Amino acid sequence: MKNPNIYASRALDRAGHLRRDDDWIRQRLADRSSRILAVWRSRSLVLEGDMPRTVLLDPEQCLAAASPTRVFLGLIGDVAHFAIDVSHHAEPPFREHGEFHDLRQVGPRMAPGDGGMIAFARAMMTWHHRHRFCGLCGAPTESVQAGHVRQCTNPDCRTQCFPRTDPAVIMLVHDGGDRVVLGRKATMMPGLHTILAGFVEPGESMEDAVAREVYEEVGLRIADIDYHSSQPWPFPANVMLGFTARAVTFDLNVDYNELEDGARWFTRDQLRNSPEDDTLRLPRKDSIARRLVNEWIEGG
Repeated sequence: MKNPNIYASRALDRAGHLRRDDDWIRQRLADRSSRILAVWRSRSLVLEGDMPRTVLLDPEQCLAAASPTRVFLGLIGDVAHFAIDVSHHAEPPFREHGEFHDLRQVGPRMAPGDGGMIAFARAMMTWHHRHRFCGLCGAPTESVQAGHVRQCTNPDCRTQCFPRTDPAVIMLVHDGGDRVVLGRKATMMPGLHTILAGFVEPGESMEDAVAREVYEEVGLRIADIDYHSSQPWPFPANVMLGFTARAVTFDLNVDYNELEDGARWFTRDQLRNSPEDDTLRLPRKDSIARRLVNEWIEGG
């Protein structure tokens, strides 16, 4: 197996079999050895520095300030870890312990384990916020099974809703030699170019999605579609499925509705010598896109 990508929560045992054990969950929430990760409006409590660290609180410090949305994340060793939502506070609480930061800002500088736990918590809180009402009857939903299910409160419905993740393919398309396709959207940081990506549609295989997205975005036909690895990407709730592919046609026909600022071929030397400024920047360092680009530059 390849090494996991950033935001994969490697050290965390999700211990799914414990989510239905309400007594065990209550005991762990009352246990001061348990650790709590606070989330305020999609931001997590972090201690800043050269390598920012996740701030984990004990239950006595924070449960009184939490909303009913509490998620059991899992175990590290024998220690239970939870996430709590504190978004109902007008101002972020717990300022004496750290600052609330968006993972997109601090993630590239964090240790992988820290970033992975925040990614998990962020995705779960986003799901809770977006599924407060039943999609069938419109009644309010409530959190059950340690925060991993939302259940309709209408006794005639009781529909259960589960956390969702949207699969997206992301692919490095090369010419079989020394060139790779990168594109950019107008909303990106100046100079930033990245590989192609898009969502998987219903009834579509991953490989079909790769071929379709490449043709739709830049008009290339491809072959040799190979799976590389995956990455959780909680912005807001995606899993990125990484691939490489070889182009068999080479004239770009860019869809400017998808890539407002276009796409073009780049050589290894161009990317290897990227100035990382407004003229050319490689994908962000915490992304699977950067890993795919780096490995291609190195000849992998």
